[in-house]
Amino acid sequence: MSRLSEILDHMTVILNSLKEVMDAEQQQLSAGSVNSSALQRVTEEKSSLLATLDYLEKQRRLEQEAQRCANDDVAERWLSITEKTQHLRDLNQHNGWLLEGQIERNQQALEVLKPHQEPSLYGKDGQTSTTPRGNKKFSV
Repeated sequence: MSRLSEILDHMTVILNSLKEVMDAEQQQLSAGSVNSSALQRVTEEKSSLLATLDYLEKQRRLEQEAQRCANDDVAERWLSITEKTQHLRDLNQHNGWLLEGQIERNQQALEVLKPHQEPSLYGKDGQTSTTPRGNKKFSV
């Protein structure tokens, strides 16, 4: 097996792992409430896999330039990688929409809670906000 074939096989393995991670990400984002630590772990794993994939892509380009031969086996592997990459791009876009929905729901929840938060102890002028401005008490 050529070095290029090995790289392509490794890319396929990484893409399959990335699919599993993105499915887990989608599960987290689709849940009623997001487990932030689990989502962070998934995001870190996704970033690591993407970095590995980027490295392998650079290696593939170098190896392909070195070989410059049209091998049907390599072309078939590359087609598979291209299809998986397109599917993962669509899945990532969908997960982005889910994340935007989670952010919007969190923002709405904050807006609902905002009127119920306790008033500030001090106002902008540095005075206690519970003392009316017109009825200041002075002591000598």
